[in-house]
Amino acid sequence: MTHALSVAESVVDDSEVGADLYPRRVGVVPRGQRMADAIIGVPVEVRDVLARAAEAEGMSLRTYLTRLANSLLTPDERAARSSEARAILKAWNGYDPTDEELTEHQADLDRRIAQAQASR
Repeated sequence: MTHALSVAESVVDDSEVGADLYPRRVGVVPRGQRMADAIIGVPVEVRDVLARAAEAEGMSLRTYLTRLANSLLTPDERAARSSEARAILKAWNGYDPTDEELTEHQADLDRRIAQAQASR
């Protein structure tokens, strides 16, 4: 069953917890400015998880979703960060891994994470 997740607060509340803790990106409304209401259809389980997470952080659902959206990167942004990190690594210690080495390192990291999660 899908329920509408309403993020319908029309004015940013200056007093909300975390309002100034996150960088502003395109689509984030500066304080005091009006924004469009949004209704997003999600399964009820997703809505409940998001509502519990927001409540645990002491935030409104709108603020929590804004923070979440600001933390996500597009594929292009991830690629740019990866290129920048590789350039910094090369400048710092001369290491310039090939794409094949990076794939092997990622597979090793994924394997280790899976082992750690399985041992819980």
